[in-house]
Amino acid sequence: MKKIAILGCGNLGLSIVDGLLKSKFCSAANIIMTRRNLTYLSSYQQQGIYITTDNALAAKDADIVILAVKPFQAIEVMKQISNELTPNKILVSAVTGVSIEELQSVLPPKAKLFRAMPNTAIAIQQSMTCISYSGSDINDLEWVRQLFSVLGKVAIIDEKLMDAATVLGACGTAFALRYIRANIQGGIEIGFSAETAKLIAAQTVKGAAALLLENGLHPEQEIDRVTTPRGCTIAGLNEMEHQGFSSSLIKGLIASYKKINE
Repeated sequence: MKKIAILGCGNLGLSIVDGLLKSKFCSAANIIMTRRNLTYLSSYQQQGIYITTDNALAAKDADIVILAVKPFQAIEVMKQISNELTPNKILVSAVTGVSIEELQSVLPPKAKLFRAMPNTAIAIQQSMTCISYSGSDINDLEWVRQLFSVLGKVAIIDEKLMDAATVLGACGTAFALRYIRANIQGGIEIGFSAETAKLIAAQTVKGAAALLLENGLHPEQEIDRVTTPRGCTIAGLNEMEHQGFSSSLIKGLIASYKKINE
């Protein structure tokens, strides 16, 4: 079994570790975690995971290194571990906005480099992870794909789309949750308790997403199955569109995309 080091175990890094453990993709003994303040990782240490503040040491002992630090820390950490990234090791960067070209500038020649953009649902094995890569063969790609496939859905994309993937797949989690929150607020206004409204709203969105993933249909085809002439569904949909529902969502996505490219 390959040993996996996760460098920078903040929210995303912890979510990756949680997903790996829950999926049983690897044992705790095959995971290394780093963070400046190890107090936050004590519960993971109790499960048998090796924790350290030394990124270079973690990279040296690992076969796969997953970089999950903040964007402004990425190049500094890469310099710390560069000498440990021997040709047989794979580096997966889950850092927003740092390109393969930027990472390669501080890496040894012929490094096996991937970029992965998961979201926090990786902690419950429901992430949408987009992957791009450089300098890797089909076996490396399949291994990385397999790793993230046990943690959710995977799409292999061109690197030029990674920023867009961040907005649609990672920021998109917050956008979807804001929609659910609004649904809960509306549910309370029409008579439900907050807890019941949350259950109905969340399960309805989960079911709607499952219809698309399992049936492979376009959203409008599923919408047509719900709407009836002069019915309450079409009345609600039309009112939402009159108030700018779709256009405001699209504008929000574009605003996030512009921000990530500043």
